[in-house]
Amino acid sequence: MRWFRGLGKKRIEQDPIRQQELLAELRQRFGPHAPGKLAAQAGQAASLLTGIDGVAVAATVLREFADGAYANVAHQSAALGMPADRRNYRPLWESAGKRLRSPLFTTPHGLHPYVQVAAAVQAIGAQPADTILVTAPVPLLTHMFEILDLTLAGWEYGRILVDVDGATLAVNLITAATAVRNEMSDPPPLPAPARTQMRSNKSVNVLDPAVSRIVGQWNPGKQMRECLLA
Repeated sequence: MRWFRGLGKKRIEQDPIRQQELLAELRQRFGPHAPGKLAAQAGQAASLLTGIDGVAVAATVLREFADGAYANVAHQSAALGMPADRRNYRPLWESAGKRLRSPLFTTPHGLHPYVQVAAAVQAIGAQPADTILVTAPVPLLTHMFEILDLTLAGWEYGRILVDVDGATLAVNLITAATAVRNEMSDPPPLPAPARTQMRSNKSVNVLDPAVSRIVGQWNPGKQMRECLLA
């Protein structure tokens, strides 16, 4: 009875070759090795990720990045004699503190959090309806919340610098996850670290390294409550 599969869901024609070309272009054309500010590169990269194939590639970027980040954390935590649970990094980071280094800048596959990942998040946030049609939204949301967890926990317990690019990524992860959830008829429960963060009312100082000064404050828990509980 395999013909029953997919009934009720619109058939979407994808182009795997085009998707591989897009993924290769993201890795080769953009990143710290390329000219231009990271935020500007992220915007340029996001403009490539339009339509069905674009959001499919965006989902692939987030999956590969989240998997790479977890592998890095698991390696570090094993050396520290601590367990790593990718469903909730906060207990590990709270125990390890500065001994745990951020995995966001050491993941393989040529993916930078402020360039390719930021572009993928922008693309998904701008096209949530297409994202729902093309991707498996529950795993996608899991990867988005996982990257957000690593970002916020690193700031809180690892004393990792909160810069403009990092804060922008975190803001966009929240708004993109909200947009995807709003397109779902039955969105999954919010993960534990997200619920924990929403109970917090702490603000973080956001630094602009270009001018070496604090340029504002941001309250992650407040924004998450306003977006995800609306």
